[in-house]
Amino acid sequence: MNHDIAGRFIDIAPNVQSALASGEAVVALESTIITHGMPHPQNIATAREVEAVVRENGAVPATIAIIEGRIKIGLSDAELDWLGTAKDVMKLSRADLPYAVASGRHGATTVAATMICAHLAGIRVFATGGIGGVHQGVETSMDISADLDELARTPVAVVCAGAKAILDLPRTLEYLETRGVPVVGYGTDRFPAFWSRTSELPVPLRLDTPEAIADLIRTKEALGLDGGVLVANPVPSADEIPASEMSAFIDAAIAEAKTRGVSGKAVTPFLLSTLFERTGGRSLATNIALVKNNAALAARLAASLARSQG
Repeated sequence: MNHDIAGRFIDIAPNVQSALASGEAVVALESTIITHGMPHPQNIATAREVEAVVRENGAVPATIAIIEGRIKIGLSDAELDWLGTAKDVMKLSRADLPYAVASGRHGATTVAATMICAHLAGIRVFATGGIGGVHQGVETSMDISADLDELARTPVAVVCAGAKAILDLPRTLEYLETRGVPVVGYGTDRFPAFWSRTSELPVPLRLDTPEAIADLIRTKEALGLDGGVLVANPVPSADEIPASEMSAFIDAAIAEAKTRGVSGKAVTPFLLSTLFERTGGRSLATNIALVKNNAALAARLAASLARSQG
């Protein structure tokens, strides 16, 4: 950790600071899911439940957000409650992060921004729901999430349930390969599709234990290779919406977005809210289940990395 940067821009919660100083396992958690990903009060309840899952699996949770221009690594109960209903909170990626800090704004961190802040604080593992990716129609829009390039440059392991199935999954995997990002299927040979356990796409690498993933991360670092590792962890079978069922919902939502002329950054929120309606709330329940599942694996991975340092 760069202590000059930490002093100028970052506030690390005391319990997180203590864990980092003693080499204990810490898992970073994003805040976009709180401000932009779920309705209130499910957002706050889910954030607290996810933090609890991290603790139950042997690590210290560090939810990350920007409050009045300060990068917060670990939120207090009061800060988390406030964030759940806060207004005028920016959705921050790499491009927006320095602006929010410089201008004293509030911001919720996406995958890319959370990775950056976690790395600044010395946190090596991050649990999220799903990563961003290459969007449908990229040929004309050039819409590719900054999450993918962040995975290629910032050395943080990201545990997710794949990429949201509303994206172009084949091109997303192709882009990650081009950028040299190891994509590991945890106990699976197929790339998970967020709400669904499997897609038709083979996963590039398969590992079946947190210890094996930790070995990969350590070896990658020892070889001097930049960037992170993407761990694709399928949603539990009891909580999934099978791909055969989900594809029809997604096709209908995309068609509705085109009919209404929804474009740009408005597309993803529109699709997610439409899917919530069309699935009778099942998409949100699955989302909550997969985030908890990812938090548990991330905590076990962080604990394995911490043990290897001792």
